[in-house]
Amino acid sequence: MATRMVDLRSDTVTLPSMEMREAISKAEVGDDVYGEDPTVNRLEREAAMLVGKEAALFVPSGTMGNLVAVLTHTSRGNAVILDPESHIFYYEAGGASLVGGVQFWPVENLHSPEGLQSFKSALRPDNIHFAPAKLLCLENTHNRRGGTVLKPEEQAALYESAREAGLSVHLDGARIFNAAIALNCPVTALTRSCDSVMFSLSKGLGAPAGSILAGSASFIQLARRYRKILGGGMRQSGILAAAGLIALKHIPYLAADHRRALRLAEGLNRLPGLKISPFPPPTNIIIIDIEDTGLPSVEFLSILQSYGVKAVSFGVNLVRMVTHRDINDNDIDWTLKAVEKICLLKKRV
Repeated sequence: MATRMVDLRSDTVTLPSMEMREAISKAEVGDDVYGEDPTVNRLEREAAMLVGKEAALFVPSGTMGNLVAVLTHTSRGNAVILDPESHIFYYEAGGASLVGGVQFWPVENLHSPEGLQSFKSALRPDNIHFAPAKLLCLENTHNRRGGTVLKPEEQAALYESAREAGLSVHLDGARIFNAAIALNCPVTALTRSCDSVMFSLSKGLGAPAGSILAGSASFIQLARRYRKILGGGMRQSGILAAAGLIALKHIPYLAADHRRALRLAEGLNRLPGLKISPFPPPTNIIIIDIEDTGLPSVEFLSILQSYGVKAVSFGVNLVRMVTHRDINDNDIDWTLKAVEKICLLKKRV
């Protein structure tokens, strides 16, 4: 039995720091539904300024933030263009279709060098047979594509093309600060090319819960109503917002997660039977192709956990690992040794 456990399933497993816990205990609170929670109001102001938007809204989760954005930008019967591997399409339970009555319109290669052409080719003329497209959703960084990033010029080209076609653009920027650090650019170089943006406080930034949705003042005013409809109108939520304010101070530390992800990927890439794609990993997400080990991901992960490491399946032959604030250099060493045991075991067989 392993003597320790390294949890690389996601950066959502980070624990609130002592500074966050102290801020929570001292948080000044009020009723946020009435707009009277001073800590929430401060978080929303600072978050909006940070991403270069007029206003922001504190929501319980990134999934709710994305859903509120879709509802605010669209009407029933509209189409939403997005990548088939995007979080909104793949992991958010079809909420926009269920609640908003919109049609998802997945477009292949949207987050690639051919993305602009793919988007233009997907657009349909105004015709009574087609659901009118009203929203383009982008994701930066892109989770299922290995934490890859859209460059400012790539995102800007998609934004301009969408606006010319009469579409609004929402950016699922759950890990947008990871993208900005990887690209060595200010986050506003990315957030200026969207009408709304959601970013998570509870992934690499380490807050216990919460995300931010930002956009124009009129957009956020309507979004606040949809948050209420979805049950996201919280009361003394300054307790959570206090942790969120500390989370914003953690943005520079994301670079250490990238450094450790690179070190882990380099070590894994040297082991027999493993392939890392993309290599090198651009941010803190590592996708491992284990097909040549002869093990399906479920069995691979079961053995790995017995050696003291948790990761997740990303397909029959794919495993994902994510570095985060609670992972140190010793954890990387431990993980490499655990995976090496599996690879050598299969090699002997």
